[in-house]
Order: sequence, then structure tokens, then C-alpha cells
Amino acid sequence: MKKEKIQLEYVFSNISINVLWNNISTAAGLSEWFADKVETQGRIFTFTWGDYSQTAEMIQLHNGSSIRFRWQDDAEHTYFEFRLAVDELVPQTALIIIDFATPDEINDATLLWNKQISNLRLHAGI
Repeated sequence: MKKEKIQLEYVFSNISINVLWNNISTAAGLSEWFADKVETQGRIFTFTWGDYSQTAEMIQLHNGSSIRFRWQDDAEHTYFEFRLAVDELVPQTALIIIDFATPDEINDATLLWNKQISNLRLHAGI
């Protein structure tokens, strides 16, 4: 079954964009909320949850604004991306997540991202 693109947006108030960027783009930051452990070797990130590990390649980086990964066992057209959008009028930043899931997995993927973002908020103290 072909995966479809999904986009989720989470708004963060009263957090430094630098802190948020660090949490979505570095091994140390990602290991605080996204996975139990994250290791990098160049553009390769290994994410570990308990006894399970999965490797992704960072395929795009726009420093301070977006980072895109592709799981090594996924199709060429799929990826997951973290993108920051700053609203200049109010002190808030949107974290936009782009991911791919099969139609029957979209709800579960959304619930998983919601849980992960709750972990990020808890870690960031907001």
C-alpha cells in the first residue's frame, strides 16, 4: 500500500527558537523526546527505542529552519521533516512535521506524533 504525505502543526509559545531547533536537529536534543538514544555518524542518525533501532539519513538541512530525514528502509519518495515557522506578530513558533503513512496508519501516526510532541513540551518545560 502506498504511503501518503501527512502534515501536522504544533504551536509553541514562550520558547526560544534556538532551543526548539536544538531539540529537533541534534542527537542530544532528539534523544530527549523523540527516541531513547540517538547517535550520529555524519549524515546518518541511529534512533533507538528500547531494544529496537532504526537508521535514517539526513537528506536535507536548512540550518535553523528545517531538517529532513529518510528512514533507510523506506521508499525513495518518503521522508520525515521538522520545519520551524516563526510568527513575528506574536511570540510563537510552529513546529511543522511532515511524514508519510499508509491510509490505514494515518490515525496511528498522528497519535504517535501527538505523544512525541507532548514529550517535547515536557522536556522543554512548556
